[in-house]
Amino acid sequence: MKLYSRSQLFKITSFSVLLAVVLSASIFFSLGRKTNKSNSSPEAENIALENPSVANQEETFEAVQSENSLSDFTMPVSNTVFTQDENQNISVYDLCNEAVVNINTKVVAYDWFLEPYVQDGGSGSGSIIDKRGYILTNVHVIQDATKIYVSLFDGTQYEAEVVGQDLDSDLAVIKFTPPEGMELKTISFGDSKSLKVGQKVIAIGNPFGLERTMTTGIVSGLGRPIQNSNNRIIRNMVQTDAAINPGNSGGPLLDSNGRMIGINTMIKSSSGSSAGVGFAVPSETAIRVVADLLKYGKVQRGQIDATIVQLSRRIAQYAGLDISEGVLISEVEKNGNAEKAGIKGGTEAAYYGSRRDIIYVGGDVITKIDDIKITSIADYYSALESKKPGDVITVVVHRNRKDITVKLTLSE
Repeated sequence: MKLYSRSQLFKITSFSVLLAVVLSASIFFSLGRKTNKSNSSPEAENIALENPSVANQEETFEAVQSENSLSDFTMPVSNTVFTQDENQNISVYDLCNEAVVNINTKVVAYDWFLEPYVQDGGSGSGSIIDKRGYILTNVHVIQDATKIYVSLFDGTQYEAEVVGQDLDSDLAVIKFTPPEGMELKTISFGDSKSLKVGQKVIAIGNPFGLERTMTTGIVSGLGRPIQNSNNRIIRNMVQTDAAINPGNSGGPLLDSNGRMIGINTMIKSSSGSSAGVGFAVPSETAIRVVADLLKYGKVQRGQIDATIVQLSRRIAQYAGLDISEGVLISEVEKNGNAEKAGIKGGTEAAYYGSRRDIIYVGGDVITKIDDIKITSIADYYSALESKKPGDVITVVVHRNRKDITVKLTLSE
């Protein structure tokens, strides 16, 4: 056996390790070059395309192009299949969106020196209901306006004028003159009387100035009596969870066939934005109101020939009444329908409000009209909102701590 010294063993071991490292590095770089230069494997081609750090990228890409057609790298053709519900939404929007207009107004304001100046007023939506340029919207959208402008789907803007407005229903009709040859799209009325809770509805409007925005939802309630910003109670409102925001007012609430079954009017919200509870004036009311506005410029409603006062606890206490809700009859018109029906006015004069107004206490208190409970003047006008001159109504009055029912024919 051959013996080695310690120093000899150290030198031999170091040389062996160094030789092994050199051989390993040589093999590694040799394999790397072969991988980069090889064009025979499709997998290698894909790696070269996907990894931008691979050497000779241009050469590799050209090689791949030679084996693959350009069509292999184009975007796939869309073949989206819409659901039945989506197709229905798209169809309604295509049918109606061009008949929805954006409404903006100018109003007069006063500075510190009481000098008048013009500033931007309200904004909202409207529906073209006649090809001659008649538009249905809300009263509060155009209220106090000195100028009204409507913007169509193509961005053109026209000045409009008020044809008629009705505070009791918060509905108004305005009109602009379309250019000769322009064919306007219109929205037809649907039947709000046949609506069912759970039925799908679609709202189109201009929330926050975003023109012809569409939202969907369902009828979430029917027959809602809601008091609007003009302190009028509108009965039979359609409640919906379709998102309605500021700017939607006056726009159409549509059924699945694109027919207008309501006019979006207000939201119920503590923040002022959509809270999932919106309300629309039913088309049944709109049809009746629009007919009168186009014909007379106002709505022809029947009335009771009497002067009325809102009953309060203070008035009830002063007059010695046992009720504090209802409408007090201050005076009845001589030979009017109230007097003929046997309704009694007051007999004792009293100061009211600012002490410059005089009312008469001691008369009847109206508590019900046609099964509608009357607790305020808003209820009173709401009960008469759908009544025409000549209609016969049933009135319940409270007199001497008793309820008396009378029949009354409304006058013009």
